[in-house]
Amino acid sequence: MALDDRRPSLNNCARSPRGWPQKGVLMLKPDRRMLIGGVLAAGAALALPARLFGADLPAPLPGAAVPIDAAERERRIERARQLMRAEGISALLVEPGASLVYFTGIEWHRSERLTAAVIPANGEIAIVTPFFEAPSVKQTLGIPAEIRTWQEDEDPLTFVAGVLRDRGAASGPVAIEETVRYFAVDGLRKALPAAQIVSGAAVVRGCRMHKSPAEIALMQRATDITIAAYRHTIPRVAEGMTPKQVSAMMDAATVALGGVPEFSLVLMGEAAAYPHGSRNPQIARESEVVLMDCGCTVQGYQSDVSRTFVLGQPTARQRQVWDQVHRGQQTAIAAARIGVPAGSVDDAVRRYYESLGYGPGYKLPGLSHRTGHGIGLDGHEPVNLVHGETTRLDAGMCFSDEPGLYIPGEFGVRLEDCFHMTEAGPVWFSQPSESIDKPV
Repeated sequence: MALDDRRPSLNNCARSPRGWPQKGVLMLKPDRRMLIGGVLAAGAALALPARLFGADLPAPLPGAAVPIDAAERERRIERARQLMRAEGISALLVEPGASLVYFTGIEWHRSERLTAAVIPANGEIAIVTPFFEAPSVKQTLGIPAEIRTWQEDEDPLTFVAGVLRDRGAASGPVAIEETVRYFAVDGLRKALPAAQIVSGAAVVRGCRMHKSPAEIALMQRATDITIAAYRHTIPRVAEGMTPKQVSAMMDAATVALGGVPEFSLVLMGEAAAYPHGSRNPQIARESEVVLMDCGCTVQGYQSDVSRTFVLGQPTARQRQVWDQVHRGQQTAIAAARIGVPAGSVDDAVRRYYESLGYGPGYKLPGLSHRTGHGIGLDGHEPVNLVHGETTRLDAGMCFSDEPGLYIPGEFGVRLEDCFHMTEAGPVWFSQPSESIDKPV
């Protein structure tokens, strides 16, 4: 997906029920029956033809996803400790989110009540959490760790400070994972006035940017599900459908195949010229572009795939722009080589597009967003394939390849497939579209 704003408030973007946690409850993953029930209800509410659901849904993808085990999490923590020691950092503070899942397995929500992990460079990990939440937090804890609880009338940051003192980490620099909220950082400063607070981005990125074979396998499965859902959905898109109807159909197929829908953006006609859509009403029409940008999760790991096609026969203009974007994708993958700066991939695409008269740079008509983004437990992770990014590509890094072209007043085309870097070069998670006539 091109940018970070995937809010479902746009009337062209629908999401299936995710079982979002209520305040103060465990962030449990919804089961398949709950998700299917939700998307079936959504389909009924949108008056989709009955044949699009029920017996017409695809069968689950064969095989089973293998979760990340405790041994892999221990290796991740040891890698983080090595990076901390190399930088002279004494500990890392992590709040709920993808990084907490990555290191500890804990699936939890953020609220005004702090739950956090303290990962010291030396010594046992500690989880600081409210007393009444501890039993629930423990349910997804995937590594050995001390649990320190605080009561409602106590300051949780004093408990974080206590862990640091007990681990001999209070006097050295304390690193903060980059999404930790300000109140936690400010509270830690007050609890440990002499402590030096530093960014933990280099430590966390040094671990999470390089995916293991187990992570690659989960991302591959998520992508396989998304591709299979596209194969089910695209032939069923018909004239007169709305984006929400197509989105609901895609979500239903994703759930039936075994994935958890993460997003399903559908843009039609001129709205496809705006990467994340328009509030203007849309409807599928003969000879108009349909742009779909969809993804799901498997064991928390994400897919992100975009397809653009036309109902009926494409015009010469649509076919020309589609072919240009297809070549743009191939230009990006050809430029992605071990050791090159990530920004050079984006530069290669822009040189090609500018040779066709688009741009220059990020100007329209042309490619108004980066060529790609990192992906893993988060849909958008560091680093990006964007001009000026100097991080060098390395084995295990995963990216989207989505150099769309957007022509305001006409239409847009985005083709997106993700890949992972190996010592021999990039490897696709999904094979790019063959043509505008065969999008999957």
